[in-house]
Amino acid sequence: MIDFQNASFFKLKQVNNNTFESNIQPLFVDNEQIIFSFKGIRDGIVFTDKRIIAINVQGVTGKKKDYTSLPYSKIQAFSIETAGILDLDSELELWFSGMGKVKFEFTSEANVTAICKIISQFIL
Repeated sequence: MIDFQNASFFKLKQVNNNTFESNIQPLFVDNEQIIFSFKGIRDGIVFTDKRIIAINVQGVTGKKKDYTSLPYSKIQAFSIETAGILDLDSELELWFSGMGKVKFEFTSEANVTAICKIISQFIL
């Protein structure tokens, strides 16, 4: 489970959507589709058309994984920060009703405005 007091995922790079598909497919509801997938050093996040799934890889071997489902319907507000000249990373902060804040930090190649648009489509 994500610790909402210190919920941050760093250096997320966009990866092929099939990177996590076999792991999270059993969690999907009918007709749920992956939109974007991002991977950090070990952890990852997947944006579907229903929710965000955070994947926290645990232990030395990485066999143990924690999956946290963050439904779009619980997002109260969000903020994006695009990459700049000296600060090459972009950030997405999401505030969830009754849970707290989650922060995702992406590499400069990530299209945070596209992510913002997807989230907006599901919460507005």
